[in-house]
Amino acid sequence: MSADAAAAVCEFIIKQIVDDADAVSVSSSDNAGTLRLDVTVGDGDMGRVIGKRGRVAGAIRTVVRAAGVDDDLSTIEVEFVD
Repeated sequence: MSADAAAAVCEFIIKQIVDDADAVSVSSSDNAGTLRLDVTVGDGDMGRVIGKRGRVAGAIRTVVRAAGVDDDLSTIEVEFVD
């Protein structure tokens, strides 16, 4: 399972939001047909990525899932690791 487009889009969007773009890390793993992207950001940037009531995080997940269509992925999970 390829995750190139989804991971690249996820990393790009998050780097635009945070203050410390060099601290952004996106790792991917395949678990029973589900692509999981684990996102790590620098200290103090998690609040920016999550947003009020999780709206920014929800929007990121929606866009990344749409980008996964290019890779023929049906299920993508984006997890923000603290």
